[in-house]
Amino acid sequence: MPVASAGPVRAGLLSLLVILLAGCAGPGHYPGPETYKQSGVSDRTVIDSVPFYPQEDYQCGPAALAMGLNHRGAEVSLAEMVDRVYLPGRKGSLQVEMVAAARAEGMLVYPLEKELDAIIREVDAGNPVLVFQNLRLDWWPQWHFAVVIGYDLPAQEFILHSGTDEQVREPFRGFDNTWGRADRWARVILPPGELPATAKPVTYVRAAHDLEEVGQIKSAATSYRAAVDAWPDSLAAGFAHANFLLSAEQWGEAGEAFRRLLTFHPGSAPGWHNFGVALARNQCPLAARQAFACAGKLAPEDERFRSPEQGSGDRDAKAACAITSLLEAAGCGRE
Repeated sequence: MPVASAGPVRAGLLSLLVILLAGCAGPGHYPGPETYKQSGVSDRTVIDSVPFYPQEDYQCGPAALAMGLNHRGAEVSLAEMVDRVYLPGRKGSLQVEMVAAARAEGMLVYPLEKELDAIIREVDAGNPVLVFQNLRLDWWPQWHFAVVIGYDLPAQEFILHSGTDEQVREPFRGFDNTWGRADRWARVILPPGELPATAKPVTYVRAAHDLEEVGQIKSAATSYRAAVDAWPDSLAAGFAHANFLLSAEQWGEAGEAFRRLLTFHPGSAPGWHNFGVALARNQCPLAARQAFACAGKLAPEDERFRSPEQGSGDRDAKAACAITSLLEAAGCGRE
């Protein structure tokens, strides 16, 4: 895995190489004002509220991360970030450590599409973008983290906090080259519950799940809820949110979440199976059996959905147990 270790660029041959490399791409069309005429994206913008911390030698990663986290209200210092993500033996920082440190602060880290358009739309929405670049060649890399805080479409330039330079301008073409040589890695750091401008349901839910995996339960819960609110008909968002509630043993809330999910996706066998688990835990044995049976009917070849034993009883007393209309929508009918 590449390690970002960019120090100040040396004069002479190296400086000349950087200049040449920034302009050696083939002809290409880069976004301009005409690209966004109908979309409401500003011609130019700068997020002035992003702080600037000049990097020490090889410590571009901690500096970029501290800028992004402080902008989002996390009370961390540059010295703390150096301790957490800088690897002295490698004279740099790993992308995975940068992301982990942001999640440790309860922040959601969202990966962007590998296109300049995604960076422009995020910055236009007020979201600075953490980017990874290779300032040299594939066979002689100089890895570097920076923060895109603005752009100028008429001039075709990005504005970055980078290294020892505050609000430095980089032409789209040159940035595209250095960014492209680092696999176009770009992330936005967001408080839980906020959505990126370019958010997509599955990608956002994965980012929320990453928070859950590292024990940031409150942040994960807020993010799952935001996903369901933003995309109420999304199978990925609905299933992830309902499963989160199920794993938290919030049986009633999980049951309602699966009920909403199945209203939009009555043919989801996993949804019916897990709904059955929630119903059984919520003292709805008959409804649970019906839900398990429906899952089995929808996916008869899948052994995961074989109906477990759920005890006896011909009726459920609670109104929360009623699922007849959902069963009919799924084509399951009565048990």
